[in-house]
Amino acid sequence: MIKSVIVLNNHGQPRLTKFYDYLPEDRQQQLVRDVFAIVSRRNEALCNFVQGGTIFGPDVRVIYRHYATLSFVFCVDQSESELGILDLIQVFVETLDRCFENVCELDLIFHMDKINYVLDEIIVGGLVLETSMADILSALQSAKRESLATTAISSASVTRSFSLSRAYR
Repeated sequence: MIKSVIVLNNHGQPRLTKFYDYLPEDRQQQLVRDVFAIVSRRNEALCNFVQGGTIFGPDVRVIYRHYATLSFVFCVDQSESELGILDLIQVFVETLDRCFENVCELDLIFHMDKINYVLDEIIVGGLVLETSMADILSALQSAKRESLATTAISSASVTRSFSLSRAYR
């Protein structure tokens, strides 16, 4: 099971945090600091898997991947495959690249709703739900069309209400 997904910049500032097991907020912040300390100090030549140790417990592993100024970190238990999670990180980043045409840190800051939607399409309750980039993008497009249709209906009703109120004056 996936325990958490954390995206950090090179300065240790979290750009995305999602916890699938309840942790108090102070413990979450400590976890983010610990993860950054582990990931930022590791040499690029070393493997991307680290035993969790004191972070979540002895049975949790930290799996990460660096992309430009961002580190994508997944904390998982023993039931998850390390290589499978690395592939999942790749799918997540490539999907974000397609959504934002070369995703960057600012996209994560200003489009948090879309980022969370993509992550929620991939992972639900700590379990991997979808790994097909095409299906994820299709669901995102469907949600966008539905949102636009709802916005258009809302705009039309506001315009109609405004027109009616002017007619009574």
